[in-house]
Amino acid sequence: MLVAYFSRSGNTRVVAGLIGRARGAEVFEIRPATPYPEDYLETVELARKERDSGHEPALEAKVPNMADYDTIFLGFPIWGETAPPLIRSFLSAHDLSGKTLVPFVTHGGYGLGNSRAVLASVAPKARLHEGFAMEADQERRTMDRVSEWLKASAAKS
Repeated sequence: MLVAYFSRSGNTRVVAGLIGRARGAEVFEIRPATPYPEDYLETVELARKERDSGHEPALEAKVPNMADYDTIFLGFPIWGETAPPLIRSFLSAHDLSGKTLVPFVTHGGYGLGNSRAVLASVAPKARLHEGFAMEADQERRTMDRVSEWLKASAAKS
């Protein structure tokens, strides 16, 4: 059993660690060859451009022994109501024929979005199971709250 995940802010990493420990599974972090920007809004814009163009960013590494696993828990955040482009890269780079694919996502209110359709289209020979979705959008909420506070404090000065 393998838990493969992509996490920019750390929310999905926490869930992946919990699954890995509970299932006694190997854990593999999916990383882009070129990291996404630290700035949240820059990342959102880059991901939108990747999604709209169909670009699949290069992976830092592939799972070297994917043939050893029958079940893959695949974790990622929902970006723009869908799976990040890096997840398409991961799926395209590995033969998941006959493997059980169990998605788990973190999101800011969109649930699984259309990610199941993305997984089914990019890994059509995998057995796609029901996914798990957890709202975990602290980064955006933090930005919104700080912006509101700054606007309110500016109005008072």
